[in-house]
Amino acid sequence: MGIPLTPVDPDLPTVASPGSPAATAFDPDATPHAELERQVTAYVELGFPALLGLDEPGFRARVAPLADALPASPATPAVPGDGAAFVLVLPGLDVNDTAPAMRRGARLGVSVIDRDEAPTYRPLPGLDLPGVPYLLVDVDSGSELCNVRPEDALVTITGRARTPLTIDEGVAVTAVRPDLLRPNKCFSLLGSRTGTNQRVPAVWISERRAKLGWCWDRNPHTWLGAASAAGRATAG
Repeated sequence: MGIPLTPVDPDLPTVASPGSPAATAFDPDATPHAELERQVTAYVELGFPALLGLDEPGFRARVAPLADALPASPATPAVPGDGAAFVLVLPGLDVNDTAPAMRRGARLGVSVIDRDEAPTYRPLPGLDLPGVPYLLVDVDSGSELCNVRPEDALVTITGRARTPLTIDEGVAVTAVRPDLLRPNKCFSLLGSRTGTNQRVPAVWISERRAKLGWCWDRNPHTWLGAASAAGRATAG
C-alpha cells in the first residue's frame, strides 16, 4: 500500500491538488505551532494516516501531544537555507510506500532502492530512535559537507554532538520541507546502513523529481552533502 495519488494532470502526477496545504510552501514567519499544523496537514493531504491505519481525526489526536515538544528557538544551520527548526517524523512505514510524498513542485518522488533491500537499511548502532511519532529537532541538510566522503562527513557530524539522519527521516524531511532539497545541495542519510556493504542512502534530484537511492560511503560528490539534526523529541 503506497501513498494515495491524486493526479491533476496525466503528464504531471501529484500527491496533492494545487493550493492544498500539502502543496503550500513553508512560511519562515510562521509560529512553531502553525508550522507543526502545516506539517500535520501536509501528511493528511499526502495520505499518511491511511498508511498508519488511522483516519484523519485519529491521526491528529496521535500527534497532537507533540505540540508540547516544540523547540523554543529556530534552527541555526551552518549554511543559510539548510535548516528546519523541526520535522515531524512518522516511523514504521516502508520507504517505498512513502517515497512518492517526496516532492519537487508538483512532481512525485521515487525510490530506486529495491523493496526487498529497503528493510536492510538499519539505524547505526547507538541511535536512539523513537517508535512513535516524534520531532526531529534543528535539522540541517548539510550542504557545507558537499564533496566530502560520507564516512568523513559522519565523523564531522558526530564530532559536533549531532545525529545523522536515517532513511525514514530523510523521506520525512523531503515530504514536509521539500524546499531543503535543492539543485547541487542534496543530502546523504548517514544514519542508516545495510551492514553488509558501503551503500549509504541519499536523496537527490533527478529528472526534476526527488529520488531516494544510495551512494558509496567513500565516494564524494560535489552536489551531495550530509543531513543531520540536534536530536529527537517525543511527547511527554
